Amino acid sequence: MRPITIAWVTLLMLAVPAAASDLEKEQRWREQVEDSIMDGEAVDLVIEGRNVFAIYTEAQNRSDKGVVVVHGAGIHPNWQQVVQPIRVEMALHGWNTLSIQMPILHNEAQYEEYVALYPEVPPRLSAAEAFLKDKGMKTLLIVAHSQGATMSSYYLSRHPSDVKGFIAIGMSATQKDSHVNSAESLKKITIPVLDLYGADDLPGVLETADSRKSGAAHNPRYSQQVIAGANHFFDGMDDELISAVADWAQQW
Repeated sequence: MRPITIAWVTLLMLAVPAAASDLEKEQRWREQVEDSIMDGEAVDLVIEGRNVFAIYTEAQNRSDKGVVVVHGAGIHPNWQQVVQPIRVEMALHGWNTLSIQMPILHNEAQYEEYVALYPEVPPRLSAAEAFLKDKGMKTLLIVAHSQGATMSSYYLSRHPSDVKGFIAIGMSATQKDSHVNSAESLKKITIPVLDLYGADDLPGVLETADSRKSGAAHNPRYSQQVIAGANHFFDGMDDELISAVADWAQQW
């Protein structure tokens, strides 16, 4: 009976679906956001046979530089804090921007629950790169906020990429799973990195600043910048945020 029991348990385990992005929530976000886009246009990225929502905004002047904008946990590509200002304002600084819907969970999901979604990250960011390259972009950056920054560090540390630089905004390194911990991912990243955060950021960001810096010790093109008075969402400090991002991006 023991082999039969083991086989039955195995079948049950296989029958349980793996954690995946909440596609219904992604669709709801799209329906709420798409008609309100004032700058840029909604586009579809075909990823593993399914359309994923993104917003493409052309640079004010003709440019072959592109930014992939990556939002944080549970939100959408036009979120008013951090995400929307970057995708719009960087276009005014000569960068074509693509803000992409990342995998999300239900509203009550805990931070660590997102670990199960990380396998879905590389296909989305690879598709975002491909979209911009198809548009003629030759220089690519990733600008990502909060858990989106952690997802991006995971991607850049483990997957082939043509991204030339990475701006991580409000990135923590509190993840218990070492394979998604930002400080561990930084050990494998060699491109220029700006680790940008607010002086009044979340504890998980402030308390892991040293571990992130240590993780990137091998990378002479890694730097940290702290914005005085800024919280995790840079409330009331969009100008300071954009200035820091745009100034750093001028090296290309």
